[in-house]
Amino acid sequence: MYIPKHFEIKDEEVIYDIIEENSFATLFSQHQGHPYATHLPLILDKDKRYLYGHFAKPNKQWKDIEEQEVLAVFQGPHCYISSSWYETDKAVPTWNYVSAHVYGKVDIIDGEEMMDSLHQMVLKYEDPNSSYQWDQLDAHFLEGQAKGIVGFKIKIDKIEGKAKLSQNHSAERLKLVISQIEQSTSEDEREIASHMQTILRKKA
Repeated sequence: MYIPKHFEIKDEEVIYDIIEENSFATLFSQHQGHPYATHLPLILDKDKRYLYGHFAKPNKQWKDIEEQEVLAVFQGPHCYISSSWYETDKAVPTWNYVSAHVYGKVDIIDGEEMMDSLHQMVLKYEDPNSSYQWDQLDAHFLEGQAKGIVGFKIKIDKIEGKAKLSQNHSAERLKLVISQIEQSTSEDEREIASHMQTILRKKA
């Protein structure tokens, strides 16, 4: 990923936070010599430095993905920035965003390891008070459903984080942009405003 120095996230824990907060990722690999991508949730194990997920078995991406270096992209909040907000004609529109890239090699998993990854996914996304409780599901039913998927894990070899939040502009310009996007009802725009407030405090 192209990352100008002032947009680079160097703190690995911050990048992990982006991954965990925006865990519906896009996984890129080569399939039969062509680029191929699947949109899917990935679960992070920080201690082991693995990402866990699964494909639908009819998805052919899994068939030749092992031993490839793959790329998982986690897209955080993003929004358009109008040059008019800077109150100058010496600026151009741009896009502010937060993202993380993970590179690594894939191993296909099954059995207990795959079932545990599915359990962790349910724990992450299901409301604790939901009537859907993993430990109450029929084991034979789960085994039958698991036949329709292919589990995998990605050993994290490299991670990159980028936060393009107008750091290359003055504190005064940041205040002007923040005041505009804080008026939005868009969740993405309000999240970008919050991130920019953090940048502004560092500039103070």
